[in-house]
Amino acid sequence: YTVLECVGKGGSSKVYKVISPEHKIFALKRIKLEGREKEAAAGSMDEITLLNRFKGRHHIIQLVDSQIFREAGIIYMVLEYGEVDLARLLQRREKVRSAEGQGDKIDLNFIRLHWQQMLEAVHIIHEERIVHSDLKPANFLFVEGVLKLIDFGIAKAIQNDTTHIARESQVGTLNYMSPEAILSGSNGNRSGKQTKVGRASDVWSLGCILYQMVYGHTPFSHLQFIQKLHAITDPNHEIDFPTIQNQSLLDVMRRCLDRNPKTRIGIPDLLDHVFLNPSQ
Repeated sequence: YTVLECVGKGGSSKVYKVISPEHKIFALKRIKLEGREKEAAAGSMDEITLLNRFKGRHHIIQLVDSQIFREAGIIYMVLEYGEVDLARLLQRREKVRSAEGQGDKIDLNFIRLHWQQMLEAVHIIHEERIVHSDLKPANFLFVEGVLKLIDFGIAKAIQNDTTHIARESQVGTLNYMSPEAILSGSNGNRSGKQTKVGRASDVWSLGCILYQMVYGHTPFSHLQFIQKLHAITDPNHEIDFPTIQNQSLLDVMRRCLDRNPKTRIGIPDLLDHVFLNPSQ
């Protein structure tokens, strides 16, 4: 592969836009294991295993090739190349909406199209008993117009005897992190117990993304870090849902952002919800 440019970096990894000998464009992810925590390093190995399981699945990023150089402590992954991620697309749309004075205008067709693709992607991994644990707009990538789920570095398999997964540390991105992920993480740090989160935790994260698509920001984005932690986990803190005309969309957001994971709506019910099927 010939490197064209570096298109992203974070922590100990870099992503390059590359071209193959057959003149096809791909993304090359280079991960340095040196200095990384054991769990993070294992996560990179697990990601390759997971992506191999999801080969041929429509809404999951496709792994083309990979190579692990254990002695050098470097992993290379060749992946489909995406034009833009959902985070950047939403930022662009917000700028346009603000510039045109249409901050309150909601594009239902845009929301329905991308919401359905996100649900279908997460449904695929949940059916395989995988919890992603870091769903956010930056982890949904457009590949030739199709929204695909990426970054399985901290995804984990659900054990056979439970609907939850055990974690040794709190993970995720706070604006999209579920109450149970935060609470379990903090309890675990004090007591030495492992964090437990299940499929419902991913649904909360999806709800935060949907809320952002509707209102231009996440539910707790206006709060400082400590206040945010408390607000997400406090059942008495009411989430603000400014008035919108489409009541089925409002219902979806409310049911995704249910603080009780046991009563939170599931992906199959979200796919069947009247919001995605208005003619029913």
